Amino acid sequence: MPSTIPCLHQTTVYLPDDLRRRLRQAASQDRRTEASIVREALEAALNERDVAPTVPLFSPGWGDSTLAERVDELLD
Repeated sequence: MPSTIPCLHQTTVYLPDDLRRRLRQAASQDRRTEASIVREALEAALNERDVAPTVPLFSPGWGDSTLAERVDELLD
């Protein structure tokens, strides 16, 4: 029977005293583990992160690099 538990990896995170205290307090109030709160917060932060595409998007010499700037002209 296959396991439904996801593979978890341990990591170390250094927290300032105040953040550590707040994490412990939240875990106690919510009756959750500190690790579950950290995972949830990290997941939310990474989901909200705006990742800008790397420029240039394509290799040099591939297509017209001024196309976007001239779109209106080309569509006329």
